Amino acid sequence: MKTIMIGIAGGTGSGKTTLTQHLKDHFGGNVAVVGHDSYYKRQVGKTYEERALQNYDHPDAFDTDLLVGHLKQLRNGEAIRCPVYSYVDHNRTDETILIQPAKVLIVEGILIFQDPALRELLDIKIFVETDADERILRRALRDVEERGRTLRSVVSQYLTTVKPMHEQFVEPSRKYADIIVLEGGHNLVALEMIMQRIQNHIDSQD
Repeated sequence: MKTIMIGIAGGTGSGKTTLTQHLKDHFGGNVAVVGHDSYYKRQVGKTYEERALQNYDHPDAFDTDLLVGHLKQLRNGEAIRCPVYSYVDHNRTDETILIQPAKVLIVEGILIFQDPALRELLDIKIFVETDADERILRRALRDVEERGRTLRSVVSQYLTTVKPMHEQFVEPSRKYADIIVLEGGHNLVALEMIMQRIQNHIDSQD
């Protein structure tokens, strides 16, 4: 089985997850998803307060070497144990999730185009672009409703690390994209084109 690796990048709240979920729902078991966020480094010896203050939008926050190794294993037909990260505790847990090889592997994250070794593994690179005001509003709703954050902490984190890191690392990585998708999973024309490309690959493997 030949695996096609699709990278979906873009700023926080841009619609990466929505696009990824559309593809996963449409192609079912032919698709496996690996999120870069699962590979945040373990915060050993730090208190909750210290972990909360870390810069999670900088490339150094991720164990990208482990992700690259896992992607190579999946491409070679080997299953992996993907780490599980807790946004509530700001730390990697002791749990893992078994991910089996698939015909289509989607790698999602804000910084997946920033690392050359990771970027070179991706057959198709998609950058999701959404207006900054809409992205911060989406992030605020998500972090408050799903991750137990206060609105004040969300705003503080956005201004302190998210926005500067987006400008320094995420936005410049846009140049590596093969496809720019405006409005993520809500862009039905782009979604249909991507689905057709994936379907062609799946058909070629049957």
